[in-house]
Amino acid sequence: MKNPEIRKTIYILIPICLVLIAYVLYPSLRTLSESFYTEGNFTFGNYYEFFSPEARSNLEALWNSVYISVLTVIFSALIGVPLAFIFNKYDFPGRSFFSSVAIMPIVLPSLVGVMAFMFLYGETGLVPNILKDLFGLNEVPFKIGGVSGILLVHAYTMYVYFYMTVSSTINSIDPSLEEAAYNLGASRWTVFWKVTFPLLTPALVAASLLVFMVSMASFSAPFLLAGGYRVLSLQIYFSKINGDLPMAATQSVILSVVSISFLLFMRWFQNRKDYRMASKGIGAHRSEVRNPLLKWIMVAVGMFGVVILLLPHFTILILSLVPDGTWTWQTYPSVFNLENYLLLFNDPFIWDPVRNSLILATLATLGNFVFGMFASYVLVKRKFVGKNFLDIIVMIPWALPATVVGMNLIFAFNEPTPFTFGKILVGSFWILPLAYFVRHIPLVVRSTNASLEQLDDSVEEAARNLGARWFYTFRRVILPAIMPGLLAGTLLAFVQAVGEFPTSVLLYTLENRPISIEIMNQLRMFNLGQAAAYGMIQIGLIAIVLFISNKFLGVKTERSL
Repeated sequence: MKNPEIRKTIYILIPICLVLIAYVLYPSLRTLSESFYTEGNFTFGNYYEFFSPEARSNLEALWNSVYISVLTVIFSALIGVPLAFIFNKYDFPGRSFFSSVAIMPIVLPSLVGVMAFMFLYGETGLVPNILKDLFGLNEVPFKIGGVSGILLVHAYTMYVYFYMTVSSTINSIDPSLEEAAYNLGASRWTVFWKVTFPLLTPALVAASLLVFMVSMASFSAPFLLAGGYRVLSLQIYFSKINGDLPMAATQSVILSVVSISFLLFMRWFQNRKDYRMASKGIGAHRSEVRNPLLKWIMVAVGMFGVVILLLPHFTILILSLVPDGTWTWQTYPSVFNLENYLLLFNDPFIWDPVRNSLILATLATLGNFVFGMFASYVLVKRKFVGKNFLDIIVMIPWALPATVVGMNLIFAFNEPTPFTFGKILVGSFWILPLAYFVRHIPLVVRSTNASLEQLDDSVEEAARNLGARWFYTFRRVILPAIMPGLLAGTLLAFVQAVGEFPTSVLLYTLENRPISIEIMNQLRMFNLGQAAAYGMIQIGLIAIVLFISNKFLGVKTERSL
């Protein structure tokens, strides 16, 4: 590499490394350090306490987190993979509409989704009470809560990861491979197990990894539905609000170790074999369902699925029209108007959380856009010592649960540091946009990497050989080529930031409280209509972003995932 190129690489690397060291690596190391200290003394006592048989709550919470996460992966796969096959292998009336509705859970932020399930299927939920009145029962026939409630919410919100990744892979499989196997006399089961399934393995591993880690980090569902059921993400929160920060640090380290261990295991499993296709045939095609009975059974099942999938969205919409104080002892709401929305737009105090969410998410996303653009470029297009180590640091926020990221920032910035220009960030406005920024760095970098890896190095070299300066080449040649991937990650980061709850609940203040925190506050005060109105605002913001990205920017939801 020529000296000018080395200097340019160093100039780009310096700010990237400073950001990663200051806001990713340093906070993680501070949490690790805090876990070994009690009252200023170095000790392993926190770990002894965590694994002590006498303190069963932490071990129980760890086991429950792993148990729920494994079950979530299984149930999400059982829903998402068959749907991917049905909608991508077969053609029947309404298929396109059904396949579009199948990704609707993505517009439900985690807290809003849990709230919808509580209103629908909880002890005072609409569905159990409708069945109770319909059949003249003395009590509701069922209610969600505990493990079953958490798994139901997780399966509903996370099967999309399996559905989208498997759908993408199915559409890229050359059908001639399966046809060749059939022509050689293989049965359908043999073709699936020996040909299709191996090609799906990378997608299944990626989806399993994502679902497991999202489930391990899950906070909203356990927070509202667990009752006395302990999970480690909640234990961290309780330790923090009880002032036991050394134990919160220890729990954060243990949760991080479990998540990263699963990440390494799944990568090892995927790398055991080569799953690439050698052929260059046409893309997958769908077979028309010709049996009339089977065709209309699929349509009927599809319509039923649409109702089930959209019921949480409609429930939040309906409840947002119920004025506070009008649904108390009654089984069903009876008064509907726009009072909650009028309050949102007329009362500045009530509107503040919406404004805060927009400001916080925008600030964090702008940072993600700029940082992700240059970090991805230097990781893909430049050669330097320590490149793999830098790539690992970039991915740390993705491997860490949200509660751990929040605790990392608390330990790192509850005192003045050079990285905060001598200021204390904890308790300030800026801690939340920083948390959102750190959480979503990997989303933008990984999405942009995919576009950069497809860009031939000769394109940049040709521009430079024609006399273009590096920045001009980057702005006029590279940036337009990678913009779809960059926007995909950036828009997904914005969507995630608007609905972010776990880090918010650890770091918010009254002045910067986002929508998710206000929803929690309204639920605590039993202002269900106002909570639902905030939920609809969140859903609307996310839907608008996804619509704009799809319609005008050409960034598909599938690519964002």
